[in-house]
Amino acid sequence: MSTTSEHTHTDDQHAFRYSGPLAQQIELRWHDRWEAEGTFYTPNPAGPLADPEAVGNKPKLFVLDMFPYPSGTGLHVGHPLGFIGTDVFGRYKRMTGFNVLHAMGFDSFGLPAEQYAVQTGQHPAVTTAQNVATYRRQLRRLGLAHDNRRSVATSDPDYYRWTQWIFSQIFEAWYDTEAQRARPISELVAELETGHRATPDGRAWRDLSAVERADVIDGRRLAYIAETPVNWCPGLGTVVANEEVTADGRSDRGNFPIFKRSMRQWMMRITAYADRLIDDLDLLDWTDSIKAMQRNWIGRSEGARVHFAASPAPGAPGPAGTIEVFTTRPDTLFGATFMVLAPEHPAVATLTTDAQRDAVAAYQRAAQAKSDVARQVDDKTKTGVFTGSYAVNPVNGHEIPVWIADYVMMGYGTGAIMAVPCGDQVRGPRHRTDTRHRVLAERVRRRRALCQQCQRRARPRRHGQRHRWHSPHQRVAGRQRPR
Repeated sequence: MSTTSEHTHTDDQHAFRYSGPLAQQIELRWHDRWEAEGTFYTPNPAGPLADPEAVGNKPKLFVLDMFPYPSGTGLHVGHPLGFIGTDVFGRYKRMTGFNVLHAMGFDSFGLPAEQYAVQTGQHPAVTTAQNVATYRRQLRRLGLAHDNRRSVATSDPDYYRWTQWIFSQIFEAWYDTEAQRARPISELVAELETGHRATPDGRAWRDLSAVERADVIDGRRLAYIAETPVNWCPGLGTVVANEEVTADGRSDRGNFPIFKRSMRQWMMRITAYADRLIDDLDLLDWTDSIKAMQRNWIGRSEGARVHFAASPAPGAPGPAGTIEVFTTRPDTLFGATFMVLAPEHPAVATLTTDAQRDAVAAYQRAAQAKSDVARQVDDKTKTGVFTGSYAVNPVNGHEIPVWIADYVMMGYGTGAIMAVPCGDQVRGPRHRTDTRHRVLAERVRRRRALCQQCQRRARPRRHGQRHRWHSPHQRVAGRQRPR
């Protein structure tokens, strides 16, 4: 008697085994069904996408991802890392009764798309369209709960017409510190004409020329043009953001060297909103750690703007002027033993003597080749170069030497700091001062215990200190960070 096996499939061939091909069949079937039934379509209360019955009284929730750059032939593993997280969150909120809008867009208007087109030798419109189509297909295969009817590309004229409109609204607005909100420029002009609001120099509006009036208005706009240090990349032929500069001072895209240079740039008066941004964090359902991070990022500083009269040494090309410093400790002014300017500070050119010109120029070139991150590393040795000139301490009339150093950033505060030994010991040893200043520094060190007591009383709160900046004429709220 013989036996025969009744099995017709090996273990790897069972029809019911969840294999790769079977998983793909199931997923594609559900993707098709979701699309056919509009499962993740988000209805509007009114308009072409309206569905009042579906909306009902559901609370609304907008889930927004960072748009990917369509500057490659496909998504990389980092994209779904974030997209899946927001997808899970959106699905959960939808299941708990929310009307969830979760759509995807493509950041196709800018340097990444342009550089990809250059590398491939094709027009950006062609490569962008091809890559967006690939990204859409890959996102669909991930099974994300997006409303694809609302998908956008930032290079689409129907999209950027609205970003341009938003900019025009910002340009034609100014921030009213009394009302704590933006108002139309036309209302500012009306207040200046009637005398309800004074001009910066106190003259009547009717006595100002057309150019002077334009300067007053432009000085209050939320969007304005200013000369500011930027990360210039000759290899890319454009300016790049701090986040796009590596620790080695090179571009994240292309690995080209980055140099600091001053250029006229459009700026936003974001610091005007610092108070509101910090106060409104209490309204958000975020973790305390995230809120603390945001408070520290926004920041506020209470202190004073102090003007040091410049005292150019013989051989310095510039006339006497003033150097503005912002300090949170004006009570320590008497102990200032030297000043430090950012290498890009405009006063450097007028204060540098002939004897120091080569050393200053070499230091400036070295600073230009460093990224902002590299210049601010806490554990690096502080360096600097003496300009050859001095500034006058306004509280005691003593002359103090003026140095330049790369740890002072032109985009932070005023681009100039005063150094007090009890609070700036890390900086002092590398900056040699004459005997008179060393004697003064020693006197200050003897009062170190008192300084430490002051510092303990002024220590920031655990979740970030809230500050305000004050000037004789206006309050400027913000952190000493790029504006």
